[in-house]
Amino acid sequence: MRKKCFAPVVDERTRLLVLGSLPGEKSLAQGEYYANRQNCFWHLMSSVIDADLVTMSYGHKLDELRRCGIGLWDVVAEATREGSLDSRIRAHEKNDLLGLIQSLPELKAIAFNGAKALKLGLKVIGSNAEQFSLLALPSSSAAYTLAVSTKVERWRALRDVLIVPT
Repeated sequence: MRKKCFAPVVDERTRLLVLGSLPGEKSLAQGEYYANRQNCFWHLMSSVIDADLVTMSYGHKLDELRRCGIGLWDVVAEATREGSLDSRIRAHEKNDLLGLIQSLPELKAIAFNGAKALKLGLKVIGSNAEQFSLLALPSSSAAYTLAVSTKVERWRALRDVLIVPT
């Protein structure tokens, strides 16, 4: 079955772009990034920005990310995939990451949520990667069984490039 990503969540303040691979089944069904409660993305981002994103409505979550200079998108525009696992992504088309990056005047860093996003994203960004800090993050997916405490520790490195709310 062919799956399509969501529109990017960015604005003129975006300093950090977090790239996933392609939304999972629950996210696609609900039309929301990281809608699967087993995925710890919102928990991880809560630890990064010191706000309880987990309990917020989806719209407020996105507003809070944008307020802190964080944008979201996916490396894959669309692909064939059974289920939600990145390892099952086939016949994918890439998003226009270069076009998006060029439209973000404050962008300082790009973070990749998981190995698949990193592998595919670096191919698209290529030599343009040199102008940004690149961060390879452990996947927020429950399928990646690294301890959440270790994930939190690694994701907190994102704080170095954010707008610090006052």
